[in-house]
Amino acid sequence: MDAAVSRRKPRRADVLGDIGRLFDWAAFERLLAVIPVAAKGEPSFPALMMFKALLLQRWYGLSDPAMEAALFDRLSFQSFAGLSLDDETPDHSTIWRFRERLTKMGLIEELFAELQRQLDTLGLLIKQGTLIDASMVTSAARRPRKEDGTTSSVDPDAGFGADNERRRFTFG
Repeated sequence: MDAAVSRRKPRRADVLGDIGRLFDWAAFERLLAVIPVAAKGEPSFPALMMFKALLLQRWYGLSDPAMEAALFDRLSFQSFAGLSLDDETPDHSTIWRFRERLTKMGLIEELFAELQRQLDTLGLLIKQGTLIDASMVTSAARRPRKEDGTTSSVDPDAGFGADNERRRFTFG
């Protein structure tokens, strides 16, 4: 099935693939090498894969259960983390335990410092944000005259936009 997915023509840019190719993951593997591998019980997930899952979780603002679901059904997340379609994906408690282990060992700071060092070297900046539902509210300020431009001196945050119902322009 992985072969069939790899033959699909992309409909949009592979942003996570591009990001994944930018980093020197060997530097992270060296830092993660101090994590002991379970001697008995179920095989543990590779530390680098789990760290990549934590990065996705942070970048996309996902809870542990949401990250579990995303790793299970999002091809771009699976590919970034280095999982194939046949691989088992970690559950939310495994993600939580891994993050806790990194924190207790003091590795989380080192890993994010390395991430920041590589970003700085590449001249890149990662911004986090929140999506909100916005509605157009008409401004109490009078709309500016055409010769005054599009900014109101009374309400500089107001601007022109179309409302969804009638597609008329509103100042708000």
